[in-house]
Amino acid sequence: MISLQFITHQTERYTYLDSAMLALEGGCKWIQLRMKDASDEEVEAVARKLKTACREHGAILILDDRVHLAKKLEIDGVHLGLKDMPIDEARRELGEAFIIGGTANTFEDAERHWRMGADYLGIGPFRFTETKQNLSPILGLEGYTSIINRMTEAGINLPTVAIGGVTYDDIPALLRTGVRGIAMSGAILHAPDPVAEVARILEAPITQRDDEANF
Repeated sequence: MISLQFITHQTERYTYLDSAMLALEGGCKWIQLRMKDASDEEVEAVARKLKTACREHGAILILDDRVHLAKKLEIDGVHLGLKDMPIDEARRELGEAFIIGGTANTFEDAERHWRMGADYLGIGPFRFTETKQNLSPILGLEGYTSIINRMTEAGINLPTVAIGGVTYDDIPALLRTGVRGIAMSGAILHAPDPVAEVARILEAPITQRDDEANF
């Protein structure tokens, strides 16, 4: 089964909580609550409800950025962007029990996060996406292959997730680059039936490189 991280997004049709609930209903076991422009109070209200739902579905819940809220609410972990709190600082704040992921756009990003103690990397963007502002340079398949190969050569063995404009049809080619999972948002929420789309993604054929293991 594909390792899928669903990143919450708000549309004209769905709230942040709605989007996460659809992903859980489709079988997703890894939710990132991302509410960039919301207040801490708004994020906390959604996170409390989503934490309960994730427990009921046996899913992992991580917060985008807000380290202090993850600690306060005892969320499973956090995902930190390139301009968020440094991973080593977050580790000191949270301890070893929390999952900490970091965004990487280059091999140098990946190496720095690894040295700082990241548990996984979200590498991207794969292509242009409207769900995120201030995008880093687009990687494409060649970018992923280059970063993964350099990580392998350097002995950096961290789970990696492709993020940024990924669709169902991209999955086989992305997995062949060596990434171990996929992060998606818009492609799911814009599908006619988001729940069915999540289920379809999870059952997509896995064609990973021989030297890469599942998440």
